[in-house]
Amino acid sequence: MIYVLVALESELPDELPPGYKLVYTGIGKINAGYAALKTALQDDCEGIINYGTAGAFDSTHVGELLEIGTLHQRDMDARPLAALGETPLETRLPASEIRLPRGNYSLGTGDSFVMAPPEIASDAVDMEAYAIAKVCALENLPFSCFKFITDLADENAAEHWQANVSRGAQLFLTSLAQNSARQG
Repeated sequence: MIYVLVALESELPDELPPGYKLVYTGIGKINAGYAALKTALQDDCEGIINYGTAGAFDSTHVGELLEIGTLHQRDMDARPLAALGETPLETRLPASEIRLPRGNYSLGTGDSFVMAPPEIASDAVDMEAYAIAKVCALENLPFSCFKFITDLADENAAEHWQANVSRGAQLFLTSLAQNSARQG
């Protein structure tokens, strides 16, 4: 079974194709990490996909579904013990980023709603993916990540996110169905 982890039902309320199971994590890295670990420990878990909404800094991405290839922790700030974005004394994984086998876009995860570009540059920003990716890396589970861009991560981000939060669900479901057809 491939589990699809999503923060909120408003992001993906639909039924998934056979072979996939939906789990709602709640908002933020702690909720996402907890849900990811519980999911990873399921006997039937063969892999995890994270789908959700995100803000971006390039207007051409608004309304697009991006496959993420590099994840950063945009709010890990333990300077001077480690560089911005690095977990101090991390020995199990690379300290600054997680790279996925597919995906062309970078994502910065943090526990804040972004309304201006953070210090760590990325194509998009969210509040859950890095935590899920880290659990999958530590548990040796396949992981992929897709983000629907709802807003420009600016002073209008909250309003635009609320207006667009459900718009990417069909794009993601179509992508999932196409992937299932290729593998089946």
